Amino acid sequence: MNILTRIPFPLRRGVSVFLCLCLTLCCTACAASRHHKEDRLQAIQERGYIEVCTEPYFAPFEFIDPSKTGDAQYVGMDMELARYMAQKLGVELRIVPLEFSALLAGMSEGKYDMAISALAYSPERGENMNLSKGYYFGEADYGFLVRQGEENRYDSIDSLKDAVVVTQSGSVQEALYREQVGSCREFKLVSSMTDGYLMVAEGKADVCICSTGSAKLYAEANGGLAIPDFAFPVNADMQGTRVGMPVGADSLTEFVNGCIDELQEAGQLEAWYQSAVEYAESLGLE
Repeated sequence: MNILTRIPFPLRRGVSVFLCLCLTLCCTACAASRHHKEDRLQAIQERGYIEVCTEPYFAPFEFIDPSKTGDAQYVGMDMELARYMAQKLGVELRIVPLEFSALLAGMSEGKYDMAISALAYSPERGENMNLSKGYYFGEADYGFLVRQGEENRYDSIDSLKDAVVVTQSGSVQEALYREQVGSCREFKLVSSMTDGYLMVAEGKADVCICSTGSAKLYAEANGGLAIPDFAFPVNADMQGTRVGMPVGADSLTEFVNGCIDELQEAGQLEAWYQSAVEYAESLGLE
């Protein structure tokens, strides 16, 4: 029997309103609890380690040195930044390698303390995680990787209408395709940008929408590939790579921004980038 049938009719309306109000308050409280975050910086310091997730296949920002093991195998500019911040906090660094889509989901759910993986700003990411200020802006254009000899064939958005286009799932490059390109002969998504480069090299795709800095390094290491003279027009907010942190981790964000300021003033970030480029080239990385 419905509980309201036991209540005199004149009172039922008031009870119904009261029950609805209770339900609304409960939902509001649940939503607030989802958005309430602990002091992540304090939690890191108390537990004695920091978990940093990355997709380690994007040289020179993050890549793997196969001669090393454990967390030491993860190298590149971003990994130097992670080690610097862990050392500054006086805690152990624990690196969590993930596919890019899993990295984005994990940060949105607050599973990890930081994502350091050449992240660019997008409005969606800005809603799902705290983002630091930009820390590296060199060679930040978004463009195409194509097979050598096809630089003039694929050199504009309109030229993609008859192309097989590939890019990384969940990336800013995917968003650029959907916002500015919209259609082509076939559009494919892969889990890592390196897979996209390989598809172009193997003739499985004509164009990979990519960050031209990383693509240039791959093309120089492998041969047979080229970067057309094209760059997507993007909002200034999308320039620069950033550190991702859980929503509400404001004290941690302030700490990261302070580290970025220190490193930029010292010229260390640019030095790490150039060193990582040489490191990746010495490994024949792709």
